[in-house]
Amino acid sequence: MNAATATAVVPTTDVEPEMALAGLCKAAADGLRLRVLRLLRHDAMDVSELCELLDVRQPALSHHLKLMSAAGLLDSQRDGNHIFYRRRELLRDDPLAALQQALFAAADDLPLDQQTHQRRDQLQQTREANSLNFFRENATRFREQQDLIAAPERYAAAVDGLLDLLPLASRRVALEVGPGEGWLLPRLATLFDRVVALDNAPAMLRAAQDTAQHSGATNIEFVLGDTSHKKLRELRADLAVMNMVLHHTPDPAATLHEAAGTLAPGGALLVTELCEHSQGWARENCGDLWLGFAPEQLEGWASDAGLHEVASSYLGQRNGFKLQLRLFGAASISA
Repeated sequence: MNAATATAVVPTTDVEPEMALAGLCKAAADGLRLRVLRLLRHDAMDVSELCELLDVRQPALSHHLKLMSAAGLLDSQRDGNHIFYRRRELLRDDPLAALQQALFAAADDLPLDQQTHQRRDQLQQTREANSLNFFRENATRFREQQDLIAAPERYAAAVDGLLDLLPLASRRVALEVGPGEGWLLPRLATLFDRVVALDNAPAMLRAAQDTAQHSGATNIEFVLGDTSHKKLRELRADLAVMNMVLHHTPDPAATLHEAAGTLAPGGALLVTELCEHSQGWARENCGDLWLGFAPEQLEGWASDAGLHEVASSYLGQRNGFKLQLRLFGAASISA
């Protein structure tokens, strides 16, 4: 299921300061609304998903969501017949930004009851199953679908440039999460002693193996699974790569955090990902669970995982899409 991530940041300075402050406090002064903020910490959901998780009827919840949106706590975006909600990040110079962040932090500390936990886990499993089913049924059309958004040849040179300039103390191990058809694996194999390719879709992993075999690379290990796989726990990779992966994962924040956890001290995480967009057709045609991400969102997840930004660039793509190339460093790595 898709979750849109629009990033409208209407400043509260457009409203009288007293009214804006009162509205923000009123919008947060309700237990149900605080639970909504807690559920949307690293996620975006449509009204039906929130109703199911919170066991609330849609008319009642819609009233709360409308109030929260008007107060600057939430953003909403329509995708077909669905309206998706996510937490709104006010601009740093907004006079209410500090209060908003304090409210978010307090909501994030609230415990979720067991039933809500179970319902959220089921939602994540459904999303993951939808994504896996798509790639199982469409593996042979993957390249055609990929070309509709961001064909590798349109940004491969930029990725190569970042790989050439990586300030790494060691080039012992590289990990690629979700290699797709494996176009980047031969390049990584020339730069690192060992490359681990991880994918949870068997058909895509076979396609990556074929690519590696045709390239003649012999130092690539293929692992079927996701970033929670036990083989990654002691990997200590010098570089982890996630190329156009996060928008296919049910929990992108957790996936990024787990990939960061594989890094050795001084290692780097290279992420290529779509910027936020409103083209809902990508959901059914390309297996996307998310309509891209705001750059600030990726940076926040990386920071939560103990990484800092080293370099970034943004590239225009076909059909109005925009690609972000982000390099994050662990510990001693610097620009």
